[in-house]
Amino acid sequence: MNVRIPEQNLVLISGRLTRDPDMRYTQKGLGVCSFDLAVNRRYKDQATGEWKDDTTFVPVSVWGPMADRCKERARKGVPAFVEGRLVNSEYTDKTGQKRKVMRVVARRVQFLATAESGGQHEPAAEAAETETAADKASASDMDEVPF
Repeated sequence: MNVRIPEQNLVLISGRLTRDPDMRYTQKGLGVCSFDLAVNRRYKDQATGEWKDDTTFVPVSVWGPMADRCKERARKGVPAFVEGRLVNSEYTDKTGQKRKVMRVVARRVQFLATAESGGQHEPAAEAAETETAADKASASDMDEVPF
């Protein structure tokens, strides 16, 4: 008996941008904005009893019109909430080494503060959302933009 398991690829993360976003365009003119989110997890070390921070750096790509909005509003240090899917990609670095990277391709990005507010909690007026640009971005479009 062949049982089909439901498959789902959904990522929800929030963190702070580690750098100003990088905006690039494919040869077809499709915009892609990329940035990294620092996602912190605080835990108590069982051996010492001390509180420690574990930080994960997550690369995020935003495609299409939403990429332009992200470039305008995102700055280093701004907290953001990202909804998207995980994507594996492979590229060759400057030294000729093949590299693999897993990143989140965003379907929705909401900035939880503006750069002007100094990172203070000030909900953004709108959440940038698209289901079409990222989903329509073909594998060849993604291969055109080196990260």
